[in-house]
Amino acid sequence: MKTLKIAIQKSGRLNEKSVELLKNCGLSFENYKSSLISTVSNFPLEILFLRDDDIPEYVQDGIADLGIVGENVISETEVEVSFLQLLGFGKCTLKLAVQNNTEIETLQDLEGKAIATSYPVILKKFLDKNQIDAEIRTISGSVEISPGLGLSDAIFDIVSTGGTLKSNGLKPFADVMSSQAILIGRKGEEDNPLIQELIQRIQSVLRAKETKYVVLNAAAENVEQIIKLLPGVKSPTIVPLAEEGWVAIHTVIPERDFWEKITLLKAAGAQGIVVMPIEKIIL
Repeated sequence: MKTLKIAIQKSGRLNEKSVELLKNCGLSFENYKSSLISTVSNFPLEILFLRDDDIPEYVQDGIADLGIVGENVISETEVEVSFLQLLGFGKCTLKLAVQNNTEIETLQDLEGKAIATSYPVILKKFLDKNQIDAEIRTISGSVEISPGLGLSDAIFDIVSTGGTLKSNGLKPFADVMSSQAILIGRKGEEDNPLIQELIQRIQSVLRAKETKYVVLNAAAENVEQIIKLLPGVKSPTIVPLAEEGWVAIHTVIPERDFWEKITLLKAAGAQGIVVMPIEKIIL
C-alpha cells in the first residue's frame, strides 16, 4: 500500500493546530522540530514539515499528496489543487490598512498611491477589479512599518486581531479576502481510499468540536416539548429513570446554538443538565 505524504507548516501560525488535528485523528507521530519528515506509526502516512509558501507547489507537483495551508496562500501562488476540507482554524482576513492621520478615505483615493504587501497577486486582482491603478511594492515581512518609514501610503496584509496595526499607527481600511486553513490535495487523486479515510477522520474531529453532548432529566409529560428543541445526530436517546414518571434525555447540540438551546430547554422543564465535550462524531 502506497504511503501518503501530507505537507504542513514547519513553523508559523498553522503548525500547532495542524499537528493537533492530525493527532486528534488518531495518528501517532513525533513532531520533530529539527526534521523535515515524520513517519506516522499507525497509518501509511508521512508528514512533511515545510514553509507554508512551498506547500501548494509540493502538492500540485505530486511531491506531497495532501497539504494543510491557508486559503490566502493558495490564492497567492495560483496553483492547481483540489480543495478537500475547510478546517476551521487559522482564520484571518486580508485587509488594506492606512495610517490613522491619512487623507485616504475611499478606495478610489488609492489611485496613484503606493501599497506595500507580501501578497502582490491577490492585491493586484483586487485593484484591477476595482479599476484602481496603484503601485504595488512587494515586501517580505514587517509590512506594517512601511508607511511610517515613508515606503508606502498603505499596506495590504493578514490581520487576525488588529493589534499589530494599532501598535504601528494603522487602521483597517477595506476587507479584501477571508482565509482559514484548508486541506488540499493533488488534482485527480481525490478518490484515493487512504485520502478518503483520512478526510473522514478529519471530518469526525471537526464535527465533535462543533457540538456538545448533553444529558438532561425531564418529567415524562415534558418530553414531547423538549424533543422538539433537540436536533441530535438522528434523534435524542430517552432512558427511564428510577423515579417513576421521569426520564433522562441524551442528545448533541451544535456549539453555535448552545446557550440559546439551554435557555429554551430549561423553560420547557429540563433539569439536571450535564454538558460534556465530544471527541469524535462518525456518521
